[in-house]
Amino acid sequence: MAAVGTPDLRARARGALLGLAVGDALGAPAENMRPSEIRARWGRITGYVQDEPAGTDDTEYAVFCGLLLARHGFALTAADVEAAWHEWIADRDEGPFKGAGFSERGTLENLRRGLAAPISAQHRHAWSDG
Repeated sequence: MAAVGTPDLRARARGALLGLAVGDALGAPAENMRPSEIRARWGRITGYVQDEPAGTDDTEYAVFCGLLLARHGFALTAADVEAAWHEWIADRDEGPFKGAGFSERGTLENLRRGLAAPISAQHRHAWSDG
């Protein structure tokens, strides 16, 4: 594996994030649809099905994680993650991270209520994506 901070590792990380973002933008319009529903709506998908393709919170939070790793490397701690959630997401009315699934929304609510990581990420609900 390439050493942290080397051009090769940065290029591979960039490629991984770009691949995720493109795949997310391609798949976002069909998220949660069954294959039969996708075929009925668009037929075989061979390109973007929207005029202005955009990713989802999946891309946003992957970029968020990438930013944390770029900033902290292998020294990343739960406290660093919590501080970044406050800096970039929880303490803002507007910002670069616009989407959120229910797990993220639960964590945001817990952080705003003053719960610290890792407890802020614990949720008791009947439905879950993880």
